Amino acid sequence: MTATTIDPLTVEPRDGSESSEKRVLLLKPRGFCAGVVRAIDIVKIALETFGAPIYVRKEIVHNRFVVNELAEKGAIFVDEIDQVPEGMRVIYSAHGVSPAVRQHSKDLNLKVIDATCPLVTKVHVEAVKFAKQGYSLVLVGHRDHDEIEGTFGEAPDVTQIVSSAKEVENLKVPDPNRVAYLTQTTLSLDEARDIIHALKEKFPNIIGPHSQDICYATENRQTAVKNVAHNADLVLVVGSNNSSNSNRLVEVSRNLGTNGYLIDNSEAIDPAWLETVSTVAITAGASAPEILVEDVVNYLRQKGFGSVEEVEVMPENVRFGLPPEIVQAIASAPVSAPASV
Repeated sequence: MTATTIDPLTVEPRDGSESSEKRVLLLKPRGFCAGVVRAIDIVKIALETFGAPIYVRKEIVHNRFVVNELAEKGAIFVDEIDQVPEGMRVIYSAHGVSPAVRQHSKDLNLKVIDATCPLVTKVHVEAVKFAKQGYSLVLVGHRDHDEIEGTFGEAPDVTQIVSSAKEVENLKVPDPNRVAYLTQTTLSLDEARDIIHALKEKFPNIIGPHSQDICYATENRQTAVKNVAHNADLVLVVGSNNSSNSNRLVEVSRNLGTNGYLIDNSEAIDPAWLETVSTVAITAGASAPEILVEDVVNYLRQKGFGSVEEVEVMPENVRFGLPPEIVQAIASAPVSAPASV
C-alpha cells in the first residue's frame, strides 16, 4: 500500500489558509472498472459510427451522470426490448440479458450490440453448464438487480435466488447431492462468504465455479476500503443508489465501524457529516466517473480539508476487448485525414 500527496485539482480553500489538519484520503483503485469503460466506449463508438438514435436496454451502467451524458449524445434508454422500433440498433447493458430478451430482439429484427461485461458473461456460461449437467442451481444475489435477472433467465426452471444466509434454510431441491451455486459479480465479499458458508452447511456436496464470480474491481474496491477505513472518521462513496457495488462499499465501511455514505456528487454531502471529522476517505463505485470524485474533493477543500493524499492499496490494469460488431464498425469506418499541426 502506497500513499502519495496529490496536487490540488482545481479549487483552493476559501479562507486562503496554506495548510490544514483536515485531510482527504483518496482511495485507489476507485471508479471505472474495465467492464464499465468497455460498455461506455461501445455506446460512444456506436453513436459516432452509426449516428443517433442508438437504443440501449436498461442503463448501460448504474450511474445517473453517465446515463445522462450518453442520452445527450443521442442514446435512448428503454426498460424493455419491445420499446425499441423494429429493425433499429440496440445495445445490451453491461449487466447482461436473458435468452428471452435475445430472442425478442431477434423477433423484432434488431441490430444487436452486446455490451455485457465479460465477467458477467462468464457467470451466464457457468449457469448453462451446471443446468446441462443436471444440477439444481442456487444464484446468490439481489433479486431486483439487472444482472440477476439475466443470469436467472439462463436456466429458470432449475434456479433459485437467495439474498441472505437466512434464506438458505428454506431451500428445497430434488437432489441435495446435485446442487451448484453462482454469485452476482457485485456482491460484498463478506456477504457472499456468509451465504456460501450457509449453503455448504445445508448441502455438503454443493459445488461452485472454479474461480469466484465476484469481479476483480468489486473485490479491489472493497479491499481498499477495508485497508483505509480505520484511518478515517468518515467514508464517502461516489456512486448512484442503484449501483450494487457502490452500496456494498458503504456497507463494508459501516461494518468496520466507520460511518459511510453513498453520494451522487458533492451536492449530496450533508455539512453535518463533516462536523468533528478530521479525515475523510473517498472512493467510488465501479460505474462512477472520476469527474464526480474531483467534484467531491474540491468541495471538501472548500470546507477546509486542505491535504489530499492518494492511497493506492493495489495496482489495477485490467482491460477488455470490444465486441466484434464494434470492431468491424471501426474497421469499416472511413479514415480521417491527418490533422494539420
